[in-house]
Amino acid sequence: MSSTSETLIDLPAGTAGSAAHATDRDATDLPATHPGKGHSVAWLTVGAIGVVFGDIGTSPLYAFREALGQTAADGVVASEILGVLSLALWALILVVTVKYVLFLMRADNRGEGGVLALAALARRSLGIRSRVALVLGATGAALFYGDAIITPSLSVLSAMEGLRTIPGAAATFDEGTVRALTITILIALFLVQKRGTAHVARLFGPICILWFVSIGALGLWHIADEISILRVFWPGYAVNFLAGHGTIGLFALGAVFLTVTGAEALTADMGHFGVPPIRWGWFVLVFPALALNYLGQGAFALATLEASQHGGPAFTNQDWFFLMAPASLRAPLIVLAGAATVIASQAVITGAFSLTQQAVQLGLLPRLRLRQTSADFAGQIYLPAINWMLLFGVLLLVSQFRTSSDMAAAYGIAVTGTMVITTCLAYLVVRHSWHWSRPRAIATILPFLMLDLVFFGANILRVIEGGWVPLVVAGLIGFVIYTWVRGRGIVRAFEQRQSIPLADLVSALAKRPPERVPGTAVFLTANPDAAPGALLHNLKHNKVLHERNLIVSIRSADRPFVPTADRAKVSRLNDDFTTVVLRYGFMESPDVPGDLGVGGKGDRKGLDPMRTSFFIGRNTLKPEAKEGMPPWQDRLFMFLQRNASDPTDFLRIPPGKVLELGEQVTV
Repeated sequence: MSSTSETLIDLPAGTAGSAAHATDRDATDLPATHPGKGHSVAWLTVGAIGVVFGDIGTSPLYAFREALGQTAADGVVASEILGVLSLALWALILVVTVKYVLFLMRADNRGEGGVLALAALARRSLGIRSRVALVLGATGAALFYGDAIITPSLSVLSAMEGLRTIPGAAATFDEGTVRALTITILIALFLVQKRGTAHVARLFGPICILWFVSIGALGLWHIADEISILRVFWPGYAVNFLAGHGTIGLFALGAVFLTVTGAEALTADMGHFGVPPIRWGWFVLVFPALALNYLGQGAFALATLEASQHGGPAFTNQDWFFLMAPASLRAPLIVLAGAATVIASQAVITGAFSLTQQAVQLGLLPRLRLRQTSADFAGQIYLPAINWMLLFGVLLLVSQFRTSSDMAAAYGIAVTGTMVITTCLAYLVVRHSWHWSRPRAIATILPFLMLDLVFFGANILRVIEGGWVPLVVAGLIGFVIYTWVRGRGIVRAFEQRQSIPLADLVSALAKRPPERVPGTAVFLTANPDAAPGALLHNLKHNKVLHERNLIVSIRSADRPFVPTADRAKVSRLNDDFTTVVLRYGFMESPDVPGDLGVGGKGDRKGLDPMRTSFFIGRNTLKPEAKEGMPPWQDRLFMFLQRNASDPTDFLRIPPGKVLELGEQVTV
């Protein structure tokens, strides 16, 4: 990979550099987009509650139960309930409120957030040292996919397990039945993705608002069981618990982290809703509801413990969330929980689609077939390959882990790893983009990093219990990214060795003009200053030159969107040749014919679609044991190239207007 901030994305299948998509540092002065412009903050807040907080909002289903379960082997005492609850509340305060809501939401890339947006922002600031930010961004993206297969599995399974708390229903809804229901819901969820969710997305906000109001009210009702539970806001309970429980305390801390899973969504979805709606949603509804529910679960557990000490049934760790509800309301609560977990899963799936689109635009993954599922919302996209990969992963998890308690051990590592990477990228941003002094940047970031590392270390202890799953998924995705980037670099280096300056070719053709044919030829290239390989092959084999020739390069700006007015940079070389650089944000999909104005009117428009041909370089890859990558890695790279989506789809070029020319390249 180049040490500069420019990365190339090969657009034609079969070559890694024949058409360009480079991060464009000349685009730093482009105006920011304002998500939600024209919509009131209130409506955007409703939408944010339905999308941003789905994952973290369903954590009460299992987080307190799993954290308390780590201490239950030798029995549970009141101090352990208080300690676990204090850890959970302070995790919400420090990790979500302070780190994400108050600090990291300031580190946006022209309104967009998330690990790849941060990486793009850091790369622009680092210049030639941008490889560090690129590696961190790629690692964070790889870890996200591990999280993306666990969230739907764990949340939906936890909701369905609530059926067993209905009086007299435990025998009917045994473990196998619950698992079958979970699998059915998940399959239906992934099948509906190809149809799009725009028509039901408007219901997400109201349903999630009802969910948060319900869990908050449920918790408030049970706080009366033990009003002294409010003392857990004193952090001494958390500190004493960790100090007095050694390794068990670290295992419990790893489970406590389940309370903050989904915090990354707060920054990742900034571009859809903006910062104020997300902050309003958190402080006005989500955080109060979560805090009340956890306090209610803790008070309920304390009351149950006291009852057992006074001759009641023996205390056991239970499904505290559902048991808090009266028996008559438990079934409706389970239905509402199921709806909330489906919405949370939908948010993660949509996030995986969006992250993959960004990774393709930034050159980290091969082109994948992408389909817009809504004419009104650009963010409504569907990637079949990612959809089926996630479905396979979630079905495998549900089948193998069987219960939410077993699966919970696998959850935290991917999320904590992503948080560590996000914090490291935040340091690069505040140090090099905000131009903070090194002492100030370290003093601000180090406490967050230490907190993340503590949680990461606590979750690493659970690798054997299931934490290896997201690590394996992340490792596989990371290796695919590495192979793709390295293979593209080899092909790009070959093309650079074979290229000649475009200016020299133009001068030579002016002196000895070849046979001319009518129409316009559009040549896609990585470097607009070098003669495209397809142009050289056309001259060499067909010995003709079109009346009008456009040398087109596509670049990805280090920002989410590029205004239409700044899309194209046109340079006229002579009457025969014109270079055009099209710039796209990493959240946009290229539309080369539309932005070249094929069939339109105006300066660079007026290209007759019936007289315009698109030339794309397609090189044949050949593995070589003595050069480049090992043969087995060559074959993986060639497999990725063969299965990349057709460039005509990716660039929206009419298939009947494309000619592909190339040669053999050794990788």
